[in-house]
Amino acid sequence: MAADQDQAGARGTATPARGAGRAGRGKAPRRQSPAAQVPAAHLPVARVLVDVPLAHLDRPFDYLVPDRLSEAAVPGCRVRVRFAGQLVGGYLLDRAEVSEHQGRLAFLERVVSREPVLTPEIAALAREVADRYAGTMADVLRLAIPPRHAAVEKAGQPRAAGAQGHGDRHGAPPPREAGSTAQTRDTRARDIRGALPPREAGDGPAAPEAVSAPGSGANSVPGAATARAAAGVPDEAVPQGARGAGVPPLVRPEPGPWARYQQGAAFLAALADGRAPRAVWTALPGQGWPEEIARAAGTAAAAGRGALIVVPDARDLGLVDAALTRTLGSGRHVSLSAGLGPAERYRRWLAVARGEIRVVAGTRAAMFAPVAGLGLVVVWDDGDDLHAEPRAPYPHAREVLALRAHRSRAGALIGGFARTAEATSLVASGWARAVTAPRDVVRRFAPDVRATGDDAELARDEAARTARIPSLALRTARAALERGPVLVQVPRRGYLTAVACERCRAAARCATCGGPMAVAASDAPAGCRWCGRSDAEWRCPACGHGRLRAVVTGSRRTAEELARAFPGAPVVVSAGAATINSIPPRPALVVATPGAEPQVDGGYAAAVLLDGWVLLGRPSLAASQEALRRWLNAAALTAPGGTVVLVAEAALPVVQALIRWDPVTHAERELAERQALGFPPAVRMAAVTGAAEAVAGFLAGTVLPAEAEVIGTVPAGADKVQALIRIPRPGGLALAAALRQAQADRAARKDTSQVRIQLDPADLI
Repeated sequence: MAADQDQAGARGTATPARGAGRAGRGKAPRRQSPAAQVPAAHLPVARVLVDVPLAHLDRPFDYLVPDRLSEAAVPGCRVRVRFAGQLVGGYLLDRAEVSEHQGRLAFLERVVSREPVLTPEIAALAREVADRYAGTMADVLRLAIPPRHAAVEKAGQPRAAGAQGHGDRHGAPPPREAGSTAQTRDTRARDIRGALPPREAGDGPAAPEAVSAPGSGANSVPGAATARAAAGVPDEAVPQGARGAGVPPLVRPEPGPWARYQQGAAFLAALADGRAPRAVWTALPGQGWPEEIARAAGTAAAAGRGALIVVPDARDLGLVDAALTRTLGSGRHVSLSAGLGPAERYRRWLAVARGEIRVVAGTRAAMFAPVAGLGLVVVWDDGDDLHAEPRAPYPHAREVLALRAHRSRAGALIGGFARTAEATSLVASGWARAVTAPRDVVRRFAPDVRATGDDAELARDEAARTARIPSLALRTARAALERGPVLVQVPRRGYLTAVACERCRAAARCATCGGPMAVAASDAPAGCRWCGRSDAEWRCPACGHGRLRAVVTGSRRTAEELARAFPGAPVVVSAGAATINSIPPRPALVVATPGAEPQVDGGYAAAVLLDGWVLLGRPSLAASQEALRRWLNAAALTAPGGTVVLVAEAALPVVQALIRWDPVTHAERELAERQALGFPPAVRMAAVTGAAEAVAGFLAGTVLPAEAEVIGTVPAGADKVQALIRIPRPGGLALAAALRQAQADRAARKDTSQVRIQLDPADLI
């Protein structure tokens, strides 16, 4: 970056652009020189967060608001500014009478849109998420606010007043009353200033504090009417259903299936009273969880508060969307997902930001949806790795929504069939309460789970320990096919995803790059999974043998084996890009990978969970937790009283947890073991990844807290290493601040080496 940008970052102000710039294309007006522009008479200083992803520039900068942009420059809008001689985007955080810094200020170049897309709550949340994950606020806002779609914004605006006979012949709106714009801008500025830390020369931003109070309707949401007025959208442009006029009020749903849980009715009653209950919910097996979530959201909405629901994928979102429609009626909620396309997604997001819709369901990106008067956040299946954001600063949906619930004094519901150690730590700390069903209710709804490695089955079938599909699984599937479909879960898609020498059992490796070999089809030669090279003449370098045996069998090979074993039954494969959402309740063998299991009305007659050792043998700290989560999700799809066969050693604690349908005890044991070993969530841990020299230099230049511990440096892929840093949980923010400061120092020195910092990574080991 240019030197003047570094100087601007040191002062906390923006230097004026040099020269008048180029004339715009077409009919765009030529930019006025700084000397020719006049500052706004009211609140002439704008505090702008520029979209520059450099850690040492992660702070607001002061600009002057030209008089010509005074009406449009409302807090929360998108702007364009000159920064170090370049034209960059940013968000206007607030307006002030004077700047706290000395020196000349540059003028705002233009207001991209007067739509206040950055609400006070999201601004404060973005700052806290950035501080927690050692990132920048600009990176968080890229995740939080979707790209602008100009046509959607214009379509959402009311017709020009001239079309109704109240303006001039060009359709210009009539002048506003004196003082109305200033009053709106002052209110909006106070809202965002209260959500951001005070500025001190030379100091970084502090952790903000903000509380959003619940309202009793769409127009009573704090900032909702102000945001519409600032955007030029009068109340007449808001649909009647959003204002509560012309439609009946939402009636509080009955507890329904929540009555099966010991604390279910009390949780809903607290939501209805406007309180902020926090629960870690262990759902009963079956397909009723979307309705239970919808009833919780409907209870919050009936109390005049907003609800935000985050699920792992589009399949789950479709189930929740249908349940919300049944519970709330049409037009009272929106679903946000990437599959909508940029225009439709932005249209729905704007409806939420304007306070027109207050119940939102979506996938990971929806965790930042600007729901007005937030009263409930819901995370379903928080152990799914889809909840972990793969882009910097790598926040997790569970942690972000927990922060939102805490800041907004909203209720929280973290649910799933399984229980993670992270959710269990929230219960252990007292932040949340457990919502579970009594054991007699669990036994009534849970399937009959059997493991092929138990003593009784080994006495009957000696091959049960070594066979991939033991006789118990075949007998169960054959009997269940008379009643309906049978689910067969396999951990891997494809054909033979891992092979080895038939004689010496050595793993088959590519002779060119050393990558693992695999077989894509029954008539295909072995090929490398890394470089794609086929090797029909492969021979084992250890013993010279030329034949291969399967080590990990995929879904397509499993389907072939089952088709031979059950010649009269149809076989359906659901995996990867060929995922099937639902199938009719007719007899069939359904081979699916975890997360791709189709829905069946009434549930599967039985389920067979193959290759348990593959899931348990993953090189991950959460291997057993993840295996149990996938098994429970598949077994929950069976009908009450159905049978589940697990091909795994029965004596393992994780297998016993599935047999007893007791994920809570397993999660408590998992948390206790991690506390004893010093692993998350008992501690906070950071992973620093990059080239060996870059990581070594980064660690040498980082001033870590005294209680932080650096745990070695190990290889992490091609030409990269990874260092782990551990600290007790109370010191997590201090560790994040130290790492962020080290990144800022590197950026200020213009160090071009790449170092990735990730706090609380999902795959720690």
